[in-house]
Amino acid sequence: MENASDGRPPGTRPHRAALAVALGAVAVLTACSATSSRTSPEPHTGTGMPTSMSARPGPGPSSAAQPSPSGPAWLLTRSALSQLLADPAARDGLRSSRVYEILQPGQRALAGVAAEPVVTFASAAALEKAVSRGQLRGGIYGVLYDPEAWSFTPVAEQRDPVGAAARAAAVAHVHGLRFIVAPGLNLTTVLDPAGQQPRWRKFLSLHLAGRLAGAADVIELQAQSLERDTIAYASFVRTATSQATAANPGIAVLAGLSTNPPGAPVDGQHLAAAIHATRSAVAGYWLNVPAPGARCPTCHAARPDIAIQVLRRYH
Repeated sequence: MENASDGRPPGTRPHRAALAVALGAVAVLTACSATSSRTSPEPHTGTGMPTSMSARPGPGPSSAAQPSPSGPAWLLTRSALSQLLADPAARDGLRSSRVYEILQPGQRALAGVAAEPVVTFASAAALEKAVSRGQLRGGIYGVLYDPEAWSFTPVAEQRDPVGAAARAAAVAHVHGLRFIVAPGLNLTTVLDPAGQQPRWRKFLSLHLAGRLAGAADVIELQAQSLERDTIAYASFVRTATSQATAANPGIAVLAGLSTNPPGAPVDGQHLAAAIHATRSAVAGYWLNVPAPGARCPTCHAARPDIAIQVLRRYH
């Protein structure tokens, strides 16, 4: 997931639905450690978090249905999830939500945690190769394609993210995997380099959410660079969600949040305000807790404490 300062199918295939599942640590939910649910949220209806679940064929065993979650769905990296589970209040907050865990290729999911594992790729070609050659570990729930204007996404894919996503989705669906797409707002610097609008407005003008939604089960809107401005954040998320659901009524939409994006510091109030302004429009959020590194060279030190503040509000 990008943290830049002003941005971030044909044929028959399984029923589209979002994904995620109630989660808890094994010490708290010993009954959940053996198996995890293979169900996913209903499509967004504009009335908040779905109240029921719909099954979709996928890898791995199924367990009995768990209680309907009361909080938003959370998309979390393995590292962030591990840090949040260490806090009892945050752990309890996650128990009342649908959660799925982002893994790098080859990475193992956290032991004893009933979350749906999703493997992330910045390259559609790499995603297709890994899936078609059976290189993913058993029990993987879905794959996430994160195209951005950076060195990790091939230039050809940056120029045609919709086509790349459609091809990757087709391979994922043939192999029974859910497909999530999380386009960076900085793709607009490649697709519309001459435009003078802010990236998020260019993103909307290019109708990228709608064009990408046709291939996906879930779309994640990388809105985290806007979270200091609640009005702009809500405007972008709500408009992009409308574009996505108009193109694909079965799509589920998640919005991006970050505890420490580049630029001025944010706090729990910023994230809470962003959630409050968009909660009725989306199924949940990618709660990003980035650390400085190759994929976020300008990020500040990781702030899991801010993520914990946010989760405590939903306990």
